[in-house]
Amino acid sequence: MIREKSGKKINLPKGVIAVTPPSFRRERALIKRGVWPVAGCDEAGRGPLAGPVVAAAVVLDPKRVPKGIDDSKRLTAERREELFEEICATASFSVAFASPARIDRDNILRASLWALKRAVEGLPETPKHVFVDGRDRLDTACDCEAVIGGDGIVVSVAAASIIAKVTRDRLMCALAEECPGYGFESHKGYSVPEHLEALDRLGPSAHHRSFFAPVVAAREKHQPWTAKRDADLFEPAAETAPLISAAE
Repeated sequence: MIREKSGKKINLPKGVIAVTPPSFRRERALIKRGVWPVAGCDEAGRGPLAGPVVAAAVVLDPKRVPKGIDDSKRLTAERREELFEEICATASFSVAFASPARIDRDNILRASLWALKRAVEGLPETPKHVFVDGRDRLDTACDCEAVIGGDGIVVSVAAASIIAKVTRDRLMCALAEECPGYGFESHKGYSVPEHLEALDRLGPSAHHRSFFAPVVAAREKHQPWTAKRDADLFEPAAETAPLISAAE
């Protein structure tokens, strides 16, 4: 059972869990202290086998925060598209990409943090404070606060999650035209059965992440001559380019 702002009780159907949407509370508290601009940042695409990580940073206009902003994972594709347009029309934002080559070189975590930092640095006006989704703070010139589950708590971070997700989805649809047969337009590079079957059948494309385990297996099947070369290349620096499972 939850309550409306009026105090009226609302009985939810059995089995339904009430989820509080992200709020502007943390941003407003900083504004009251004279801290502005305040940005939220998040990324999309850490788990897929193919395509880049896309990071976004957003500074919302306190007087024009679009209604309905939420963690992008809680929204339908149609609603994400609508909110994407509203955020772009009312907020300052920046987007950065970490390519599969950078992910292969640095590992997925370092590449993601690099892209998030680049997104913050790309904002039209340097923020005074940044909220970032997750456990890791960014090495930025301004104060940075990591918020676990931030895309469901801080509305600026939720807005960034929408910008990153929609941008990446559109990019993967474009890559699907460049690399037909993999189904990028439907699964966006994630390791669903359709993608794994195509990877086994076709081998890796130029957009696959070389050291994610299913891609390694497909490359060994289709390009076995590359296995020793890659082992020789990366063995001395194994800690910077580990074999990564698709679940990470």
